[in-house]
Amino acid sequence: MRDIRLVILDFDGVVVDSEVISARMLVAELALYGVIIDLPYVARHFLGRSYPVVLRQIRSEFGVSLPEGFEADYRARLIDAFRRDLRLMPGLRTLLARLATPYALATSSSPARVAQSMQIVGISDLFEGRITTAAEVTHGKPAPDLPLRAAQKAGIAPEHCLVIEDSLAGVQAALAAGMQVWRFTGGSHFAGIAPPGDDHAHAHRVFADFAQIAGFAPDLLTPGDQEIRHE
Repeated sequence: MRDIRLVILDFDGVVVDSEVISARMLVAELALYGVIIDLPYVARHFLGRSYPVVLRQIRSEFGVSLPEGFEADYRARLIDAFRRDLRLMPGLRTLLARLATPYALATSSSPARVAQSMQIVGISDLFEGRITTAAEVTHGKPAPDLPLRAAQKAGIAPEHCLVIEDSLAGVQAALAAGMQVWRFTGGSHFAGIAPPGDDHAHAHRVFADFAQIAGFAPDLLTPGDQEIRHE
């Protein structure tokens, strides 16, 4: 490992196990407008992308312009689903407690959705003052703007940052930013499907359980007997 001075976490699919909830709801909502897609399609084209990018993809590929109010209605129903089913990713809380370096969040989600999601799973205090969203940059993932902005706010050079991402777009963004990137594949949205890949964008490491970090990167953690357990 290089000299890591900041760990930058993606949110959906890394901190919270939200992507499978979002994907299933989006598939169902789009079907009402004649747009028929499946979970692998969502994983390939929408994972890690901001909502405006999703809308452009739908309009371009299916020739469907969703009505005004679709986004607000979808987001409201999604938050209701989060209140029922959203969970913190297993091992995440212990990982944050044991990290030997500062950490930050860089997410394509909106500030409101991040705040609501954190409140639901009870981690708002863990990320206070550490959040960067796509609302702060001109270009979202796979452009490098988002991780670069998070690093800039923390005062850390890109070459000293480690990004933990689940999406291909996030991996591409981190690599374009000149950062080390690990791909996390432990979210429910990857159950039964292979994470979308790109021959030109390989994460430096792929792992599916935060407990594995103690084995392959012990220097990233503070010494101690506390295991990264599945809370």
